[in-house]
Amino acid sequence: MSGVVLPEGFRLETLERRHPRRGFDCGEELVNDWLRAKALQHQDKRLSATKILLDPRGNIAGFFTLATGQVDFGDLPSDLVRQLPRRALPVAVLAWLGVNHAHQGRKLGDLLLAQALRDCYEAGQTFAFVAVVLDCVNDRAKSFYERWNFAVLPGNPYRLFLSAKTLAAMMGQT
Repeated sequence: MSGVVLPEGFRLETLERRHPRRGFDCGEELVNDWLRAKALQHQDKRLSATKILLDPRGNIAGFFTLATGQVDFGDLPSDLVRQLPRRALPVAVLAWLGVNHAHQGRKLGDLLLAQALRDCYEAGQTFAFVAVVLDCVNDRAKSFYERWNFAVLPGNPYRLFLSAKTLAAMMGQT
């Protein structure tokens, strides 16, 4: 996967107070609420980082939020943890991703996910992790991520992972 190319007039920025969050509506209230009310607070507290995709008019077309975390050794598939220490293991977390209704159907979710994975990969060159983990809000979201080679974590059908090895292969770094 090479660098992400955004549509003409679109730009990716780090979320700031000046950005118009209230008008964002992706059709999923949990996701809307996160961006409108919590993303900036969590970013200010250094719990996560949110990037927004602005359309040519300066409206938020989409966003993603990344964080770091840990998962218990036993929560990961055996083939992923083979020869790893039996303890909590570091992961990158794709905490949120959403595309505004006005821009859905234009593959912006794919572009945002590609950029989020690129950001995870690049961060992983400095802060290592064993996988990218995410929680799906519904079956539609789950299907979307499964198209990107995310797999279900054992025992939790809506928690998905992408191994660091698979991510490296996607980035052409195998």
